[in-house]
Amino acid sequence: MDGSKRSSHGNAYFTGIGKNKRIVFFDTLLKGMEDAEVEAILAHELGHFHHQHIRKNMFVSFATSLLGLALLGYLINQTWFFHGLGVEKMSDYTALVLFTLSAPIFSFFIAPISNYLSRKYEFQADAFAAKHTNSKDLISSLVKLYRDNAATLTPDYLYSAFHDSHPSASVRINQLKKTL
Repeated sequence: MDGSKRSSHGNAYFTGIGKNKRIVFFDTLLKGMEDAEVEAILAHELGHFHHQHIRKNMFVSFATSLLGLALLGYLINQTWFFHGLGVEKMSDYTALVLFTLSAPIFSFFIAPISNYLSRKYEFQADAFAAKHTNSKDLISSLVKLYRDNAATLTPDYLYSAFHDSHPSASVRINQLKKTL
């Protein structure tokens, strides 16, 4: 992917379902990597495919959406919901707008669960890559990736729980060193 027109950050990801699966490498990622490092990153992305992380994420997304719509269906008839947000006249449209505006406040507390699951998937993909390529190549590619993206190598644990979908570099590298 020609990511250099939008950003200098390097990235790679696995996406798609059915016959439309793709592994995407940003040109900015490929620029500074050795062939063995690219192979290790490819193995990591294949780990996401092997462990069916896209399918699992879709299921979680569908379940979360269903729960959100069920909650909206309940709140739409609750006068306390409207009055608590300073609205006197109840309507379906107003309920939707109020729900959309207030949902991020409450979903903030769900973020650590979502991020925990995402980090678990990253560890699984790392383990897959370590099994099929040289762990040292994946470690060196991670160091370059985190450095080039100016990512914090040791973020605060609590901040990370709420804001980071990927484990910190030091945690991932320590986990990968166990496979050497």
